[in-house]
Order: sequence, then C-alpha cells, then structure tokens
Amino acid sequence: MAVSHKGAISFGLVHIPVGLYTATQDVDVRFNQLCKDDMSRVRYKKVCASCGKEINSSDIVKGFQYEPDKYVVVTDDEFERIKTEKDKSIQILHFCDLSSIRPIYYDKTYHAVPETGGEKAFELLRRAMRDENKVAIAKTVMGNSETLLCIIPTDDGILIETMFYAAEIKELPKEFTHPEVSDAELTMAKTLIGSMEKPFEPAAYKDEYQERLRDLIAKKIAGQEIVAPAAEQQGNVIDLMDALKASIEQAEPPAKPKRGRPKKGA
Repeated sequence: MAVSHKGAISFGLVHIPVGLYTATQDVDVRFNQLCKDDMSRVRYKKVCASCGKEINSSDIVKGFQYEPDKYVVVTDDEFERIKTEKDKSIQILHFCDLSSIRPIYYDKTYHAVPETGGEKAFELLRRAMRDENKVAIAKTVMGNSETLLCIIPTDDGILIETMFYAAEIKELPKEFTHPEVSDAELTMAKTLIGSMEKPFEPAAYKDEYQERLRDLIAKKIAGQEIVAPAAEQQGNVIDLMDALKASIEQAEPPAKPKRGRPKKGA
C-alpha cells in the first residue's frame, strides 16, 4: 500500500517519524457512462479555452486569479519552498477526551505507522494516551492546506483523523421544535433501546444493496429477466406508545418453555 503522507509526530521535544496510510477503501460497484445510441464510452477531454487544443496533465499549471483574466502561477516547487519544518511535522497542540469531539468534525481516517527508528517513541505515545484515555489534537500541512488532525490511540496502533475546521461546519438547515415527551414514553423508548443492545461487530454488517446490484448485473449478463422484490408489509400502528410496545415485542426473543421436574418413577 502506497503511503499517503510522510511526516513526524512532534510531541514536546520528541519527534516520531511516521507514514500515513488510508484506512478505508471504496468497494462500490462502478459504472461507465455510455452513449445510448451505440454503447460507446463517453470520454472527457481537457481543452484550452483559448485555442481549443486538447492538453494533458504535463501542460497544466496552477494559477490564482487576482483580477478578471489575470493569474499568478505558483509551481509545485514554490508550494514546498514556503513550508516550514513545523508545517512538515504533525504538531500536537493539546490533549483532550475523545467524547468532547462531535463526530461531525471527522473527515478521513489514516493508519499511522512508525518509520524505522521511531517505533519506541511511537509505542510510548500510544501507551501513554491509551492509559490516560486521551486523544491529541494536532496540525500539519497536507497538500496545499493546513489540516486539523485528531490522533487516536487503539489497542494495537494509532489512527489519525483529518478534521474540518469550525468554519467548514454548516448550521442546521432549519429550526425544529422539541415537543414534550411523557415519562411513560421515555421509559418505553429506553426499554426498546435496551432490548436492541448488543456489541458492535464490524464483520456482521454488509452492504445488502450492493449485493443485490451485483446479482442484478450477473443476471443481466446471463440474459435473465429482472424482477422487483415483493413489497414488505408495513405496520399501521399510529399511536406512539402502541408503536413502542409493538417494537419491544418484535425485538425480544421468544421465551423458552420452562422445563418441569421429571415425575418420580418416570
């Protein structure tokens, strides 16, 4: 697996060289765009707006428009030249509780792997953070922007989450009311939650729609007709308490029959 970013976690005066590797992957079925008349692939070309000439990646430079139709060009070398040593490191700003961070701030997950010579310092940081139940908030420059990071210790490694800044988080699209709920309704809802509680097991969850999509493709290749699945029967419970009661009954496993004591002489 190719490394996505290299740097060093800066922890006080300790520097831990690490490589960041993407921790997730896209496994969705992908489709090509085709011309419906002859089923040929639709291609996209990069064309110069001035002369109409098709260009490739080596002909492209980055330009910032500071006035209409006026640009200043910045090269990749110049982007690197203005980076300080601090920018190149993953600078820990402070430590905090994981529970204090709203999930909306997380963007992308990376595995942090120590480079040669940094293993002991890496393990020391992981163990200390794990024992104290803390995560670290850090910053580094990735690409052409300073990125906010959350460093999270795990049982066997360290995860690094890129984060959004507060200015990047949108407000709620609209306000909504918070109606009063009765104690009985709240108790019933908590009972339903309790009846559905079980440990999180990642391997237990599958993308069922993607499985049906792959099955659809296989059937179309084989020339079979595609039939829509039968519609599921929906309940007609309207009252909230009735719906909660019915949900609890549905969630609870059937009671096992009690076994009586064997009769003497049997």
